[in-house]
Amino acid sequence: MRILITGGAGFIGSNLARRLTTEGHEVTVLDNLSPQIHGNSPEQTSPLYASIRGIVRFVHGSVCDESAITECLAGQEAVVHLAAETGTGQSMYEIRRYAEVNVGGTALLLDRLANHPHSVRRVVVASSRAIYGEGKYRDSEGNILYPEARRAEDMRAGRFEPLCPRTGQPLEVMPTDEEARIHPSSIYGITKQNQEQMVMTVCPSIGVEPVALRYQNVYGPGQSLKNPYTGILSIFSTRILNGNPINIFEDGLESRDFVYIDDVVEATRLALTSSGAAGQVFGIGSGVPTDVLTVARTLVSHYGCEVPVQVTGAFRTGDIRHNFADLTRARVLIGFEPRVDFVSGIEGFTCWVREQEVAEDLYERSISEMARKGLYRQ
Repeated sequence: MRILITGGAGFIGSNLARRLTTEGHEVTVLDNLSPQIHGNSPEQTSPLYASIRGIVRFVHGSVCDESAITECLAGQEAVVHLAAETGTGQSMYEIRRYAEVNVGGTALLLDRLANHPHSVRRVVVASSRAIYGEGKYRDSEGNILYPEARRAEDMRAGRFEPLCPRTGQPLEVMPTDEEARIHPSSIYGITKQNQEQMVMTVCPSIGVEPVALRYQNVYGPGQSLKNPYTGILSIFSTRILNGNPINIFEDGLESRDFVYIDDVVEATRLALTSSGAAGQVFGIGSGVPTDVLTVARTLVSHYGCEVPVQVTGAFRTGDIRHNFADLTRARVLIGFEPRVDFVSGIEGFTCWVREQEVAEDLYERSISEMARKGLYRQ
């Protein structure tokens, strides 16, 4: 197929582009080479960009630029829409930018498809587990609940687990399936929800097959070590290799579903090519929760750098406590099965990181920004 990948020089996009080209697909990449991800001189500072140069048709431009979208859509049979601003915390104060890129860029893409001739048959949109807010929980009587955002007064008192509104007791976390309640707790999550809904609503009306992939926390070799706003594995790695302490939010027992990049690429390839994917929404993860304190200690062990791991009790507005994917639908309809467990994935990731130039640690700057906005609290 001829496939357009928006945001195709990013972490997921560049890996997907390389996979698709090896299978004989003709790939066009549209990317603005954001300095937050690629550095100020992408030709010299971005391994992601370097990895696709010469094997794809590359268009340097924004998903918000109508002329760039028009140019890139010509002749395409499928679109993988990855272009987005990412970062839960940053989204809470760079609201206009996140809305313009994530919502506005998606609206422009769909507007072109709806109002101009094209050959696109399928659009795969990168959604996110962030659209759920908190995941799925069960109370002591077996009732399924979807907790609202946690209260600041509870977290200041060290009560970090979502509580049953009836009994005030902690709830049991469950795997989150695609029918779970959508109630995002950040601007980023809201924009991803809007992206998904627009694609799933517009595409069927214009004869295009939509697919939405709600990615969990994607990691692996090649992810940006420069971006201090997203990706705790990268953030922690940069802190460790600069000899700085790891400051763990809350009590360190908050958990995430870490899914390896190769598994995400395979899921996205299946979404592009499987007949069972058409019109569907899929949660894509490992299906296994890992707490943040375990992540930090594992990284310290792999790097062999004795830096303090400090559980601070601090918290960020918009953060969730737990969420991990129920993979039943993806297994049944497109045959997706994650193959890389966390132990193997961390080994591959840290081996790659040790081969990279140590990135400047910008984490404290990002925390200071959030603190000034009242989004980081101790």
